[in-house]
Amino acid sequence: MTDKYLVFGNPVSHSLSPDIHTFFAKTTDQDLVYDRCLVQEGKFKEQADAFFKEGGLGCNITVPCKLDAFSYADELSDYAKAAGAVNTLKKLSDGRIYGDNTDGRGLVYDLKRLNCPLEGSKTLIIGAGGAAKGIIKPILECNPCCITIANRTFNKAQDLADQYQMVKASTLEDLNETFDVIINSTSASLKDELPGIKDEIIAKTRFVYDLMYRKNGETVFTQKAKSLNIQHAYDGFGMLIGQAVLSFKLWRGVEPDFKKTLEKFR
Repeated sequence: MTDKYLVFGNPVSHSLSPDIHTFFAKTTDQDLVYDRCLVQEGKFKEQADAFFKEGGLGCNITVPCKLDAFSYADELSDYAKAAGAVNTLKKLSDGRIYGDNTDGRGLVYDLKRLNCPLEGSKTLIIGAGGAAKGIIKPILECNPCCITIANRTFNKAQDLADQYQMVKASTLEDLNETFDVIINSTSASLKDELPGIKDEIIAKTRFVYDLMYRKNGETVFTQKAKSLNIQHAYDGFGMLIGQAVLSFKLWRGVEPDFKKTLEKFR
């Protein structure tokens, strides 16, 4: 029987996950179908219960359901615990539901492809929301020199920094250091807005990455970086592929071809 997977979210019609995972299945010879499910407000548990009861084996979770999925899981990976959110659920052989978060490792997957100088680096993360929280642990595993979290509201950045050694907090306005790597974890680019960091901070860096992405590969933030002569400035499309690769591997035990998938959908 064909195995069933899907993505939960609201909105969800825009999600590329069904296309990506269908491509994975085809290229790895896996018998499965992957669909979308629009989650009604307050109905995640009910809809997830129905999906697994009807034979579903796993699902991806997008906004605004990642916290619901975190609460729903019977068992959590260390990455999910660190992120405080789940983007991947898997039904285990004993019927329990396992929750993981592949977002941060998906980012690192792409950063390594792009030869980002993470090891030994001074890394700046702009924003202190859920996206930032989900990427800190995987970045720390790459042995940077230190991480600074910069946010408009200092207390929010400090609360996140306090959870780790080698991580400190700052407001955007107070930044005055030079960073090797700058990662924009805010959603500002979705509204074609810049995150509020000074041009002179961007101009001194070696590598810029925006977690948001555009079809043409350029966000307003990567465009700003390139206008300041930063040669290595990338959007987050590779992170999208990377987190999907890791979800699929968790479910199926096989790892799809990252490069081939990127070429297919970019």
